[in-house]
Amino acid sequence: MTELLLAILGFFILIQLFYYLFVFTRLIGYRQYSEPGPNAPAVTVLVCAWNELENLQELLPLLDAQDYPTFEVLVLDDRSTDGSHDFLKKHVFDWDHVRFIRIDAEHKHITPKKYALSVGMKHAQYPIALMTDADCRPVGNNWISSMVAQLSDRKDIVLGFSPYMKTGGLLNWFIRCETFYTAVQYLSFARVGWPYMGVGRNLMYKKSLFFEHKGFYTHKGVVGGDDDLFMNQAATSDNTVINLDPESFMYSVPKTSWGSWITQKRRHLSVGKLYKPKYKTLLGLLSGSHVGVWLAGIACLAYGLLNQDLLLLQILGGAFAFRWLVQLIVLGGINKRLDRTVGIHTFLFMDLAFFIYYILMGLMMFTKPKKDTKWR
Repeated sequence: MTELLLAILGFFILIQLFYYLFVFTRLIGYRQYSEPGPNAPAVTVLVCAWNELENLQELLPLLDAQDYPTFEVLVLDDRSTDGSHDFLKKHVFDWDHVRFIRIDAEHKHITPKKYALSVGMKHAQYPIALMTDADCRPVGNNWISSMVAQLSDRKDIVLGFSPYMKTGGLLNWFIRCETFYTAVQYLSFARVGWPYMGVGRNLMYKKSLFFEHKGFYTHKGVVGGDDDLFMNQAATSDNTVINLDPESFMYSVPKTSWGSWITQKRRHLSVGKLYKPKYKTLLGLLSGSHVGVWLAGIACLAYGLLNQDLLLLQILGGAFAFRWLVQLIVLGGINKRLDRTVGIHTFLFMDLAFFIYYILMGLMMFTKPKKDTKWR
């Protein structure tokens, strides 16, 4: 029995080590361009907004002040009823680069945010589209230029990083952990040549790519997925590049209640089911092996204590200590590149939290969620 338990534990740890040592490490030494070329293309920044008055009041001056030669900020006001429309009409001429489009109706054939983005793509004046949300804030005035610097004749897509603001509390800590670890996955997978998603809070691609793939047509009725499902469809190892430049980071306002966060996670889970089989397998192995390590570890601990098997307990302790050391080194190195999103002293708790999270999310997939028609 001891040999079987250790074999199972070792199997799951080997899978984890593959991801940490051969995939995630690709981010630690990554080098990239930080300045746009002499012929920097003009950019349209698309901002979807649904009842985002206060956020628009903060965000638009920051976007208008971006240090970039030619760009526009196109706000897509999707049926807002909080005064956003009146605010935009009154202040749009206060800025040099901002204009807006009012969307007055919802359409049955496509979800609201995807319709808004599709309208924005059709009305964008410039060939490069840079997406963000109203509740986001760039770290400085070089956000656009940093994202554009990664584009080239061969690279059509730039995957950016969008961490959440630190506000304190358990929910905020876990949101930052989950966002960090998700970024580790999609950014490192893209480096290996397996781009499978981006985040719409900080995502750039050529407008021609959008129309080449018929926009969101293949998943137009799915709430969410305007970023990850489109990337799953359009991104390749040849046309995609990542951006780890701190000037490119776009911070976002986090959820403040467990209920709203769970609703968001349900939507993400429903979208993940539609990924290409290859990526569902790769991500399933990663999360499954994480759960497997902990379940096998608990089984070894219980068996070792019941049977007073000191050798088994020593091997178990050594195995977990080695895995945590690898995590500390690899994730710690990436964490430095990603603006120290998570306190390194909490990595051990993050590992346990993800075990619980994966179990709960797995159970959640078997419950039918209430139909969600909102895009936030």
